Amino acid sequence: MIAATRVDESSLHYRGWRVVLACFLMAFFMFGFGLYGQGVYLAELQRAHGWPGTLVSAASTFSFLLTSVLVIFTDDLLARIGLRSLILCGLVALGASTVLLALMQTPWQLYLAYGLMSLGWTGMGTVVIATVLNSWFERRRGLALSLAFNGATCGGIILVPLLLSLSGSIGFRSAMLAATMAMMVLVLPVVVIFIGWPAGMSLASDGRSSGGGAAAPSHSRKTLLANAAFWTMVLPIAIALLAQMGFIIHQVTFLEPLIGRSAAGLAVTVMAAMAVVGRLSLGLFVDRLDPRLACAASMTSQAAALFVLLQSTNPTMLLVCCAVYGFSIGNMITFPPLIIQREIGASAFAAAMGLGTSISGIVSAFGPGIVGLVRSFTGNYTTAFAMCVVLDVVAAGIVLWRPGKTAKLAAS
Repeated sequence: MIAATRVDESSLHYRGWRVVLACFLMAFFMFGFGLYGQGVYLAELQRAHGWPGTLVSAASTFSFLLTSVLVIFTDDLLARIGLRSLILCGLVALGASTVLLALMQTPWQLYLAYGLMSLGWTGMGTVVIATVLNSWFERRRGLALSLAFNGATCGGIILVPLLLSLSGSIGFRSAMLAATMAMMVLVLPVVVIFIGWPAGMSLASDGRSSGGGAAAPSHSRKTLLANAAFWTMVLPIAIALLAQMGFIIHQVTFLEPLIGRSAAGLAVTVMAAMAVVGRLSLGLFVDRLDPRLACAASMTSQAAALFVLLQSTNPTMLLVCCAVYGFSIGNMITFPPLIIQREIGASAFAAAMGLGTSISGIVSAFGPGIVGLVRSFTGNYTTAFAMCVVLDVVAAGIVLWRPGKTAKLAAS
């Protein structure tokens, strides 16, 4: 049992909430720079260097795929170099990436910058955040995860418009350097001061032999791949994220002919804002819910929102559909750690999060391309988004399947 069960997790004096603050800031800058900011880089690097969009887009794909491979080994890195060292390495890598993006002159530097960004994801991404919060919370784990992962959405809402505004006033190079400096000033102290395992606990002590070296994580991954409960969590999340990524990337292109550019932009803002509301709302109740049922309900609500969106051309109804869809967007990365903790166990938590994140990341990366391909073949988005509706319904059905006995894994 983790140390968090012996303290009052609802108290604001509990150190775990300071860890949540640190994780919020990590998610804010990691997702702000590493995901939502990539649209800014695409436009600015094309403008500054005349590079084709395919070159920058290919670098983005390279980064996402490399990240999906590296996160598999998060538990090995945690065991070898420790939690705080891994996060600090990720912070330095992300900072080096954003500085290089500001100063680069040649295409090979672009790929180096995006490679460094992948290292940043390994040290500051969802797997590390979920693993550290899992160790600090038992009864309020869902709320802690929801609050921390809201940093990801806030990074898109705040950091990206700020980068665009600063780029227009002081230039892209100065904007990136200033934002990088702000990240270091804000994140470095809280990581050094607040981040750590609960007293008397380490990754090795949580059901794993400290002298086992790297063999335990490897054994855990092999066991996970043969575990039906793991697959009935990973596959539906991957399918739902594929549909979600496809819709998000093509949302403006779909809506603009129907309601105009400004209203389409408003729809994106509404969807992002509802993602924050959805995470906070879920966080208040999810610790008392069955995470598989809640996950299936979220997937079903997204399918329903997309279905209605395809039937309407009314601007108000389209905005409502985007709001309903957005309510569940952020929760797709909140459910996996909750299901893993309940059904697979703490001893293999980091291994399961790393492997699951890798699989879902690789699968979801194809979402925008598949939606775009179907749209090209059919000439409209009706079939493409209908496919997303079907994928969400299928995912909701799979996640409700509880195969056999889900005994917790031993990583000895």
